Amino acid sequence: MLLTPELFGYNNRLRYNGRGAQVRAIQHTVPIMSSITVLTLVPNAGDRLPRCLDSVAWADEVFCVVDPKTVDGSQNVARRRATRIEVHEYVNAAQQRNWALPQIQTEWTLVLDADEWVSEELAARIKQLTSNKNACDGYNIRRLSYFFGKRIHYCGWQRDYNLRLFRTPKGRYLDRRVHSKVVVDGTVGRITEPMFHDTYRNFDEYFTTFQRFTTWGAQDLHDKGKQTRIWDLTIRPALRFFKMYILRRGFLDGYHGAVLCGLGAFSVFVKYAKLWRLQRGSGPDEKRGA
Repeated sequence: MLLTPELFGYNNRLRYNGRGAQVRAIQHTVPIMSSITVLTLVPNAGDRLPRCLDSVAWADEVFCVVDPKTVDGSQNVARRRATRIEVHEYVNAAQQRNWALPQIQTEWTLVLDADEWVSEELAARIKQLTSNKNACDGYNIRRLSYFFGKRIHYCGWQRDYNLRLFRTPKGRYLDRRVHSKVVVDGTVGRITEPMFHDTYRNFDEYFTTFQRFTTWGAQDLHDKGKQTRIWDLTIRPALRFFKMYILRRGFLDGYHGAVLCGLGAFSVFVKYAKLWRLQRGSGPDEKRGA
């Protein structure tokens, strides 16, 4: 069932932007005070979304952009906790966030995924920074992640910092289908107080995202004119596993580390295999098995 504004029961706070709908363009305005909006995209988030939104209840505004294909009740969770909701057709995360950012009228924006949450220490640090005139224009935030229910301490994930806090008019996401990063026009600092990330709890969750991300990753490479070489299908995946499992000490995470590193290598292989398929297209070469 697709979402429409009527399902939420408060059309004054919600505008639907499905195919053919018209949405008035909103420009950035100069904020009159130091304030912050938390921007969260809402897919089928299951039981993760309440923890996410409850961790930022202190923010001036919680802005949720709901995927109209959401069917698991996450939209109702957002309705109860957010101060503002918009329904907008999802293409990819970068496009969704770039659509939302010009509508935010607070000085600061904190981007938080539905499967992430903010620690009390991080919340206090953000409040301190956003009230400081001399603060940087953006901040990379330390992220601690869980995989199949276990906190991962190695595999390279221990070095995970993401630029999530920035002055709203100065940030915009790169036009990429997958793993897009925000670019900040100004100075960037670092916050060590952590946010947390509940990635995948089982193989079904992992491979649902895996299919989408490897396809998008291949398309991004194809758009840049990249081509698959034989070493991309053989050496590159092996190097990914070696880097995560040996150099980044993934072996210290036990079986979880071995599985995570193996899946990381496999995702590299599949991404370049899909790029190879894009190169071949569906022309005569496909039929000849070239």
